[in-house]
Amino acid sequence: MPEIGIALSSEDHGPNDLVEQAKMAEQAGFSSVWVSDHFHPWVSAQGHSPFVWSVLGGVAAATGLRAGTGVTCPSVRIHPAIVAHAAATAAVMFDGRFFLGVGTGEALNEHILGDVWPSLDVRLEMLEEAVEVIRLLWQGGSQSHYGEYYTVENAQLFDLPDQPTPIYMSAFGEKALSSAARIADGYVGTSPDADLVKQYGELGGSGPKLAGIKCAYAPEAAEARRLVHELWPNMGLPGELSQILPTPAHFEQAASLVTEEMVADSIPTGADPDDYVASITEYAEAGYDEIYIHNIGPHHREFFEFFAQKVRPQL
Repeated sequence: MPEIGIALSSEDHGPNDLVEQAKMAEQAGFSSVWVSDHFHPWVSAQGHSPFVWSVLGGVAAATGLRAGTGVTCPSVRIHPAIVAHAAATAAVMFDGRFFLGVGTGEALNEHILGDVWPSLDVRLEMLEEAVEVIRLLWQGGSQSHYGEYYTVENAQLFDLPDQPTPIYMSAFGEKALSSAARIADGYVGTSPDADLVKQYGELGGSGPKLAGIKCAYAPEAAEARRLVHELWPNMGLPGELSQILPTPAHFEQAASLVTEEMVADSIPTGADPDDYVASITEYAEAGYDEIYIHNIGPHHREFFEFFAQKVRPQL
């Protein structure tokens, strides 16, 4: 069975709550977390978007967990040299227990400085060069880079971890999978698609495969289903909408077409441990090595107790 971690959602929780959830996760026996990196929530009902690097500092100070970003776009909103700096500091604070998750991002978070939102092909090129810049600065010493998208001049990071920080890349289509296989130390996915995991390996990808799972724990299934539809209707949006819509208001307009069944039927809801075991097993059988669970809604302490007592023993 893969390692089971917790996904901390910066879209629907404030920074102090996220640190508290990390502490609860550690007390419940989890050893790793990832934290989403967003400037905006998907929809206003989620209501939060703390700065991921500040949250990670709090998690490092409060726990002994392994942690990472799930995932950071290091190519538009934040220059890759700054991401390299932030991630190196996080890796030092976590004493090497840190990984950097990267992806091509969404307009929702990356449009805020007025930059043109590039096509996917261009975003993949930018991400590949961004990873090159990050790894260059992680070598230490004074470094310069003059590329197609980024310039770095006489930059040096003075606080670096003792061991290299792994970079895991989120990818969905064939072009992105090919890029991930070339530049990343591992793969991040969000669906139990065995073909995607297999294709990543066939393209030359190696290292761990990470997946994110959503669930909604509540004592009654009806409440859990309501929470999913109220807080995460964006899960029901098809195709590339999640990458190109620029504001929470646009997501809310599109999500007005999403029914409760469209989102709640696709994830574990309520308090039946068999549903959670089945979902985790599906991802495990698809070939993932690490599975990170995001619990939607307010019932976090109850979820951790439920998972420790009724779900984990079956795994």
